[in-house]
This record gives sequence, C-alpha cells and structure tokens, in this order.
Amino acid sequence: MLRSVALGSCIGIAAYDRGQPVAALGHIMLPGRAPARAMDKYRYADDAIARMVDGMIAAGCCRGRIEACLVGAGNVLQKPNDTICRTNVESVTAILRTRGIPVRATLLGGTQRKSVSLDIQTGRVFAAEGDQRESLLWVFTGGRRGLRGRPAEGRLVG
Repeated sequence: MLRSVALGSCIGIAAYDRGQPVAALGHIMLPGRAPARAMDKYRYADDAIARMVDGMIAAGCCRGRIEACLVGAGNVLQKPNDTICRTNVESVTAILRTRGIPVRATLLGGTQRKSVSLDIQTGRVFAAEGDQRESLLWVFTGGRRGLRGRPAEGRLVG
C-alpha cells in the first residue's frame, strides 16, 4: 500500500499501469519545473511526474497504460486570494495531459487536508478529507478483467 497524508495545497498523484500491478505515488508541492539550484527538485510537478513515469517504465510498465488519480490542492490555511492550489492543479493536469496520462478521478480543492492511498495489488485508490475515514475513490482495472482481488506481485516505484 502506498500512502500520502497531510495533503494541503500539495497534490498526491496515484499512478497505475492498468494492465499490470505497477504503481507510483507522488507528493507534489510546487508547480512547474525545479530551478537549477533547487535542493529537492522532486517537490516540483514536472520533475516528480517525470521520475514517477521513468520509474514505472523501468519496473516494466507500458507508458500508454498509465492512468492517474489526483487528491489534494486544498486551501487549508484559508488565505484569501491564495493561488498555489489552483496553480498546482493547472501545472499537474497540464503535465499529465502533455504526457498522455488520463486523470480518472479527483478529490481536489476545499479547505481541509486530504490523504490518498493506492493498493498496488488491487488497483484501488482510497481518499479521505479532514478527519473522515478513507473511502474508495477509483479502481484501476483497464482491459485486464480479474485484476481486482487476484494475487499478483506488485512493484513499488521509489
């Protein structure tokens, strides 16, 4: 199980190969590409998504079968005129669109923190908002019927 918690204005990206259990979970903090001198370039949308996709392909996934779910982008500090949430969403969705990765489900916006979990074995994505319990957001199954509930060796992309 991959999990990202305490998503405020950040965006959790759950990515999955719908044909086999290869998955990645990214925690995007900032839009666009990291500046040359960035301490941790994988906080930025473009760099993090590139690393996720490259890692999934190295683990045997097919680029054309990657799908995603997005969770987060909440204005948890409730700042008037806060733009980072919207900018993060715009950046992430544009990068995914450019890479041909469809977004299947989202839980974005609002003012509460969120969390996302991805079960590599079943392709199930769970999300929670605030103090609520996680609930099912999406199930990646694609063209491979029987993937849900079928024992399979999942691969974690780090």
